[in-house]
Amino acid sequence: KGKILCYTMFTIKGKGCEPAVNVQGFQKLTLLDFPGKTSCTVFCGGCNLRCPFCHNATLVKTPFENKNNEDELFEYLEKRKGILDGVCITGGEPLLQVGLKDFILRVKAMGYKIKLDTNGALPKRLKEIIGLVDYVAMDIKAGFDNYALATGSDADTELFKESIYIIKESGIDHEFRTTLVKGLHTEADVKAITEHIRGEKKYFLQKFKDSGNLLGEGEGFSEEEYLELLETARKIIPETEIRG
Repeated sequence: KGKILCYTMFTIKGKGCEPAVNVQGFQKLTLLDFPGKTSCTVFCGGCNLRCPFCHNATLVKTPFENKNNEDELFEYLEKRKGILDGVCITGGEPLLQVGLKDFILRVKAMGYKIKLDTNGALPKRLKEIIGLVDYVAMDIKAGFDNYALATGSDADTELFKESIYIIKESGIDHEFRTTLVKGLHTEADVKAITEHIRGEKKYFLQKFKDSGNLLGEGEGFSEEEYLELLETARKIIPETEIRG
């Protein structure tokens, strides 16, 4: 089925070893990450892909660089009850976190909505979790013929296709998105992706931006080129938008 790098996250609590979410940091307030919600964004350490244009290289290469901020996060969420609407869980790849289900249930019990960001490489884990969340965003990294290059992984593309199917059939509010990188993505990628998710209402072409913390390298397209790729996408998914 191809190679997918996995991490098992644990933290020591009391005398036992209990599963946890490796919270490497969190953004206290965002109006952008969770559509229509004021939210907090949680960054989980660890990822099973090696996309060269990844803008969170530290979370991928050194997933335990910082102490686990889970306790600090919950202290913050307790104080922001009734002020924030939701929590966006991103990474890295959140579905690698063995304690994710309990984490989500704890956050929901505080009255927050949940948005999950995923790369789609772990459909079995996604199926276990998706019924607990309120919004899902999946990155479709490239056309499936180009997935190995775009992800730095030889993972079976059928895994990503299965995740797309799970999301589409879930009834959960969702979006698909692709970050476009010059030299890596072409018009053919946009055509292939939009054909695969034909009928979807929320598809975003995201502009590549160098965060200064890239895993490899990347370059954005010109504004004219982005608009040309948008036109290509809208031939199949008229509601496609550019983000960033």
